[in-house]
Amino acid sequence: MKNPIRILVLLLAGAIALPAAPDKWKASIDKFTAADAAKPPPKGAILFAGSSSIVKWTTLAADFPGKVVLNRGFGGSELSDLLHYADRIVLPYAPARIVIYGGENDLQQGQTPAAVHATFRALCEKVHAALPEARIGFISLKPSPSRAKILPSVLEANRLIAAECARDPRRTFIDIYPLMLGPDGQPRAELFVQDMLHLNPAGYAVWRPLVARFVE
Repeated sequence: MKNPIRILVLLLAGAIALPAAPDKWKASIDKFTAADAAKPPPKGAILFAGSSSIVKWTTLAADFPGKVVLNRGFGGSELSDLLHYADRIVLPYAPARIVIYGGENDLQQGQTPAAVHATFRALCEKVHAALPEARIGFISLKPSPSRAKILPSVLEANRLIAAECARDPRRTFIDIYPLMLGPDGQPRAELFVQDMLHLNPAGYAVWRPLVARFVE
């Protein structure tokens, strides 16, 4: 990782969250690496990584025709978990572009927007230290109706990460948040499944054009 001393300082200061239970996802990560060993994915693909919003995006191949896409989401994970496992499910693929959705679960578990921002920055530095040409696209945290209490934190985390992306042309902030609000400024319930947390096909249809601009 680039500048490991600075990252260690951030960890000690609590600015970056360590995974609460890094072994919680070991079985999921082991399945990915076993599949990779049996059939190695091609280098230079488009990698989608993050939490359940990535896991449940099951139409990636159809939504981005002509692109080689890999889905390495693991549901319920935090952005800090992706940072922890990047050596196994990000770097080995040498992807040309990486699309990330993560951080919402971190906020729900009590992490601050500053901590989510710092984790994203550490993840970018880790990726670019190994893959300096890789492009990273961060899908902004969404306005989930079931998590109305954390929406102020969601907005602040989005603001910090957007500013972070603006500092480096290899990073892109994909802002889906405003498109998921109705004329009244409230989250559009019709974009979510019954739990009001996960997206339905209409929700992914909102995401797809913005993500396609980055993927293309």
